[in-house]
Amino acid sequence: MTGFNLELPLHGEARTTVSEHNTAVRFGSGSVNVFGTPAMVALMEEAAINAVDSKLPCDHGTVGTELNIRHQAATPVGMNVTARAELKKIVGRKLIFRVEAFDETEKIGEGCHQRFIIELERFRHKVGRKSK
Repeated sequence: MTGFNLELPLHGEARTTVSEHNTAVRFGSGSVNVFGTPAMVALMEEAAINAVDSKLPCDHGTVGTELNIRHQAATPVGMNVTARAELKKIVGRKLIFRVEAFDETEKIGEGCHQRFIIELERFRHKVGRKSK
């Protein structure tokens, strides 16, 4: 348990359908019209966000800081993909997740993802200073 009242285990999920908007060709990460690795990464992050962000105070959120994943199988246009995240460990404001992604027939990816709890206004102010 942390000062943010997060308790293990927490689970999140995110879903999408493979379309021309999330293929490897669209992202420039490959030359085949299948679910792109960048799209899978984003879906895994969304699942992790869905696991914890609603449990944080409204002036806090999370940002991704590390991701180590394997994209194990291709998914064609038209298939549904589901990403799942399980919060495995809390170290202060660092959150460590196990992430997996599945299409309608098999596991297509898995790995570990870290997020960091931030105070939103302070974070925005810090980032804003960079653009001046």
